[in-house]
Amino acid sequence: MSTAIPTPPAADDKTVERVVLVSFPKIVFLWPSYVAALIAALYMSLSGEVPQVDVAETMPTQAIMGWMFLIVLSINLVVLSFDFPRATSLVIFFVLATIALALWLVAVKFPTFMPILGRWITSIQPEANATFYWFFFAVLSIIYLAVIFETRFDYWEVRGNELLHHHGMLSNMERFPAPQLKIDKEINDIFEFLLLGSGRLILHPSNERRAIVLENVLWINGKEKQITDMLGTLQVEVRTDRPS
Repeated sequence: MSTAIPTPPAADDKTVERVVLVSFPKIVFLWPSYVAALIAALYMSLSGEVPQVDVAETMPTQAIMGWMFLIVLSINLVVLSFDFPRATSLVIFFVLATIALALWLVAVKFPTFMPILGRWITSIQPEANATFYWFFFAVLSIIYLAVIFETRFDYWEVRGNELLHHHGMLSNMERFPAPQLKIDKEINDIFEFLLLGSGRLILHPSNERRAIVLENVLWINGKEKQITDMLGTLQVEVRTDRPS
């Protein structure tokens, strides 16, 4: 007689039957610009787009809002264009950004301290109406909805004994064995990891020569832990047979 005795889970563990993995396009990292556009659109709509009290007597608040949006968008585009694989590069970027922002604030708040730089900065007043910000917000909203729709027809599913690839409008499916699945996790961009916990997962199914590479998997640490816990659950067979 044999009895299956499962390894008892920890008290706070939750049983995970499947883990869904989705590879997202890089545009999802534009969410700070998406939020900035919404804030600017709401502000311009509620303020009525009338001239506001100037900051430092030279910079209208509409221009401040334009600067805010452009700075966020510029940083976002840098994140999408380059990889920051080490914490050192992240620190250098933040230091340079802090210095640039400090110079901008000093030049605007105290125009007599750095008159040349102050006049140059205050002479540039990027202003846009509410329609511009709402249009930017609407375009990104449509793109994000399309991305969400597309991921419903192209995703990977890890189960206890198999790896499934769902793809296509007709729900096509590929199956791979999962019990000896090897997983590699790579975090190649610190910024992308900070924004959405993103990274790269490389799956090596047994008896498969090619590796499966999933880029931009969101909240990758949690996904990796769920897969490791699910595939690492062992069931011990204890034989209690005795000769008669």
